[in-house]
Amino acid sequence: MSIGNSSEDDRPSIGHAIQQARIAAGLTVDEVSTTTRVRVPIVQGIEQDDFSRCGGDVYARGHLRTLARAVGLDPEPLVAQFDGDRGGRPEPTPAAPLFEAERIRPERGRPNWTAAMVAAIVVVVGFVGFTLFSGGGKGSAVAEGENTVAPVQPTKPAAGKSGKTARPSTVPGPGPSESAIAGVPKDKVTIKITAKDGQSWISAKDANGRLLEDGLLKKGESRTFTDKKRIDLVVGNAGVVQLFVNGKEVEKVGDKGAVERLSYSAGPQAG
Repeated sequence: MSIGNSSEDDRPSIGHAIQQARIAAGLTVDEVSTTTRVRVPIVQGIEQDDFSRCGGDVYARGHLRTLARAVGLDPEPLVAQFDGDRGGRPEPTPAAPLFEAERIRPERGRPNWTAAMVAAIVVVVGFVGFTLFSGGGKGSAVAEGENTVAPVQPTKPAAGKSGKTARPSTVPGPGPSESAIAGVPKDKVTIKITAKDGQSWISAKDANGRLLEDGLLKKGESRTFTDKKRIDLVVGNAGVVQLFVNGKEVEKVGDKGAVERLSYSAGPQAG
């Protein structure tokens, strides 16, 4: 639905435009509220062009942007229409500093215990070294009753049959672990969704209707859901996501700007 391309007399109201886009996307008010986390009374009020529940123009603009994206509309024309209906957006006022940060001054006269400990360790090490190697290198004990530190003798590597020194074999480290998606049990359903080409709005529930996730999925972010029976998804802006179901990629989730409602159960799924 296009907002802002027609004359002011012909264009629909803000609330009517959002309501028509929601209906065209096949979404209910409850589903939009769950996906955007905007309370149902506020969604209903905005669709009736009543912004009194928003708590002010700043919050109303934020709700307009969130709802517009959820139903596949460009939010900027709606926000511009909202500001135009109220005489334009007011100029921002500079924020006054709340307080002046107090400068932290180091305490004077406090002893530096770290430096003292380092100096003490250096003295002890020097004394031990002098004691061990004095007297022709015979390695006398530091004190009676204390154990002397025996020098570690270097070990020579064993020679092979050809007479050459055999080098220790290099044991390869463990390779990268396989994807958790590819190794999931067959008696469960596992879904991995990634916002590959842009941000999306998702809502996921398990077979018992318990909400697993709802909200904005930013570009590059991923979520993984697992259930023994079924997972139900609502995906906004479906054309930008990459979806794996039980280790197999779904070829096309939907179009950009579209909202798709999907349901997957345990076992192999069609691509």
